[in-house]
Amino acid sequence: MKMKYVLDTHTHTVVSGHAYNTINEMMQAAADRGLELLGITEHAMAMPGACHEFYFQNGRRVPRERYGVKLLFGAEVNIMDFDGRVDMSDSLMQKMDIVIASMHVPCMKKGSRDQNTQAYIEVMKNPWVNIIGHPDDSRFPIDYEALVQAAREYGKLLEINNHSMEPGASRQGARENYLEMLSWCIRYEVPVVVGSDAHVDIEVGTHENAYKLLTETGFPEKLVANTGVDFLKKYVNCYK
Repeated sequence: MKMKYVLDTHTHTVVSGHAYNTINEMMQAAADRGLELLGITEHAMAMPGACHEFYFQNGRRVPRERYGVKLLFGAEVNIMDFDGRVDMSDSLMQKMDIVIASMHVPCMKKGSRDQNTQAYIEVMKNPWVNIIGHPDDSRFPIDYEALVQAAREYGKLLEINNHSMEPGASRQGARENYLEMLSWCIRYEVPVVVGSDAHVDIEVGTHENAYKLLTETGFPEKLVANTGVDFLKKYVNCYK
C-alpha cells in the first residue's frame, strides 16, 4: 500500500522573489491535494529578491488555518559561512513556526567536503533550526555519515527535496547523493521529511520523485515525517 503523505513542509509564495502565488492560493492548493498541513517557508533576507525582515516579524498576523489546512509560517534561512551562521537572528527564528536551513549558491561560497560538512553541523546546533534543506547538491560536497550522525545528535530532520530530482534542476547529483544519505539514515534510524520546494501552486504536495526514491531504497515509513502531523510536531518550533 502506498505511503500517505499528509503534509508538505517546504513551499514559497510570491514574496520570496522568484515564486508565483499568494498564501491563499498555496493553501487552497494544499486543501485540493488533501493535505492536513502546509509549511510556507519564505527565503530569508540574503537571497536576492527576498522579502525584508519586517515580513517575518509581522507573521503573527497570519491565520494558522485556512480551508481546513493547518499552516506553519516560517522561513528558509541561508547558511552563510562554514561556521554555520545564517541570515536571520535567533530572536526572529524563535518566532517562526518552522525554520529550514539551506545552502544556496547566491549566498554561500563553495567549500571543501570538510568545510561544507562543518557548516551543516554548526547550523544544526542552533535550537531554532528544524530542518536541513536539500543537502543534495554536489556543488557543496558533504560527508553524509557525519551529516546523519549530527542530525541524530541534535534532533533535526533531513529533507528529501522533490524538486532537486526534477529534470533540469540546478542542483547537481541529487538522486545519487540522496541514495547515500538514506543508507546512513536507515543505519542510524534518522528520520527525513519530504519537501516539494513548490514555487507555484500546482507543485504543492508533489512528492513523486522522493516517494519513488524512498520506495526503491525500502526506507521505513516510521522514519518519514510526512506521514503524520503529530510526527512533525516533535521537530518544529511552534510545538516546542
